[in-house]
Amino acid sequence: MTDKHYGDGTRAVRAGLPEPVKYEPTLPGPVFAAHFHLPGEPTGGYGYGRDENPTWTHLERAIGELEAPGEQGVETLVFASGMAAISAVLLSQLKTGDIVVVPSDGYQALPLLHEQLRAYGIEVRTAPTGGDGQLAVLEGARLLWIETPSNPGLDVCDIRRLVREAHAAGALVAVDNTLATPLGQRPLELGADFSVASDTKGMTGHGDILLGHVSCRDPERAAEVRRWRKVVGAIPGPMEAWLAHRSLATLQLRIDRQCSTALALAQTLAGRADVTGLRYPGLPDDPSHAVAARQMRRFGSVVSFELADRKRADRFLEGLRIVDDATSFGGVRSTAERRGRWGGDAVAEGFIRFSVGAEDPEDLIADVLRALDEAAA
Repeated sequence: MTDKHYGDGTRAVRAGLPEPVKYEPTLPGPVFAAHFHLPGEPTGGYGYGRDENPTWTHLERAIGELEAPGEQGVETLVFASGMAAISAVLLSQLKTGDIVVVPSDGYQALPLLHEQLRAYGIEVRTAPTGGDGQLAVLEGARLLWIETPSNPGLDVCDIRRLVREAHAAGALVAVDNTLATPLGQRPLELGADFSVASDTKGMTGHGDILLGHVSCRDPERAAEVRRWRKVVGAIPGPMEAWLAHRSLATLQLRIDRQCSTALALAQTLAGRADVTGLRYPGLPDDPSHAVAARQMRRFGSVVSFELADRKRADRFLEGLRIVDDATSFGGVRSTAERRGRWGGDAVAEGFIRFSVGAEDPEDLIADVLRALDEAAA
C-alpha cells in the first residue's frame, strides 16, 4: 500500500497482502519449506529456509507499511522473538571497544545482554529514560538504545531530541517500540535508525506466539542485521509468521479499544486513596504526558501503580476474576502482575503492571475496583 493517506485501520487490514489472484486466498497460507527448487545460479527468489521464506516476506512487508506508511526503502526483518530482534541490532552494530548507552529502567532481560556485551569488550552505560537522562552519558557512544515508554515504569523520553543529539555525536539510535506499537508511535518518522519490537505483545495481541522485528531505512544496516539473523538462525517459524500477519488485521481495533479502556482505568484509579504511584502517559497530569503527546498517537495499553505492600498486591491479583496473572502485556485478555516477583526491576514490592485487554470497559473496571476493595478489607 503506497498511499500514505490511508487510515490505520485500512492499512492494518490490507498491509502486506499480495496482488489478488483468481481462486487464490487473500492471505496465502504458511509455506513450510527448508529448501526450494533452485536450478542454475542462486540469484533472486527463495533458496533456503534459514535465509528467506514467502510467509516472512508478506509479514515483513506488512510491518514495514505500518512502521513507515507510504515510504519506499524501509526494510523489515522478522525474528523468532523480541529478544532475538534486540540482540540482532546490538550484536550486529557493536564491536570490541565500542560504547553503547541503554536505559537503566528498561526491559528486564536487558541486563543479561549487558553481561554479554561486556564480555565482548563493549562498554555499557546506563541512564534513566525520564528527563532524557541518557544524553548525559552519550559522549563517544556508537549506539544509543531507547525504550519509550519504558517497561514497566512508563517513563517517556523525547525521541526527536535524543536522535538529534546522538546523530550529532556520531551515534546510531535504536528505539524499542514494543509498548507503543507503530500505531502508537513511529520511531523511524522521528529520526531513529532502527525501530525494534517484541511482536509477542501488542502487535499480534493474542498471547499465543513469540515474534520480533527490526525495521530500518539504511540498506547497509539492514544487511548487517539480516546477516546476523542468518548466522545465528534466529528465524520465526512459518506458522508463527502467518498467525502474526493474520493478527495484524485487527491491530487498530484492538489498540483503540485497549488504549481507551486503559485511560478510563487510569482515571478511575486516580481517585483511589489506596493506589499510589499511578502512571499512564495518557493522563494529563502524568509526568511524561507532555512529551508523550508530542510524539505518540496512542498511549498504549499498560497502566502501572503501587499498592501498600506485597501482601496487598497479592490479594488484589488473587481477587481479579477476568484478569490473568501473567507476565506479558498487549494482549486481548487483560493481564496483571506484581512486577517485583521477578527481582530484576527497581520497583516497590507492591508495584503492579496492568495490561488492559479488549474486555468491556465497564466489566474490567468493576473487576478491578472489587478486587481492590477485597484486598483492602
